Amino acid sequence: MIIFDASTLILITKIELLEALLGSISMEAAIPREVHRACCGSKKTLDSLVIQKAVDDSRIRVVAVKNRKLADRLRDDFGLGSGEAEAIALALQTSALLVGMDDKNGINACKLLGISFTTAAGVLILCRQRNLISLDDALLRLDRLASYGRYKISIVADIRVRLEVGT
Repeated sequence: MIIFDASTLILITKIELLEALLGSISMEAAIPREVHRACCGSKKTLDSLVIQKAVDDSRIRVVAVKNRKLADRLRDDFGLGSGEAEAIALALQTSALLVGMDDKNGINACKLLGISFTTAAGVLILCRQRNLISLDDALLRLDRLASYGRYKISIVADIRVRLEVGT
């Protein structure tokens, strides 16, 4: 199972990779309720509608976090938002194979807890490696990702090199 936090899910949706990713992975995709609320709760943007459609079509499952105390502790200990804390708690609860996490504190929590993670940039690289998108398309999506995300110039440059080299 792959669990997404809101920022990663929104970013991959904004750069139009959600469908490609969901169609190419063999594992189930899930989000905790707080992430669903953050992505689809009140706003009716294109990305929220795409995410809600994936939920409605059962391509992304919304799962309740059973251990609220764990989620609260993760939030407090690592300075996480509720969505990131629930995503990590859900990953621990379900023994998920991967967490989609773009929040710096969330990434640090995953590292300390031994949870495998990827970022929106990692999804972009994966889609390119699997030839789901062309190099030119990947570079255009990287430019869009850089405009939507909070990436340092050096990180975007590194991602560009990885896309061009194919690693």
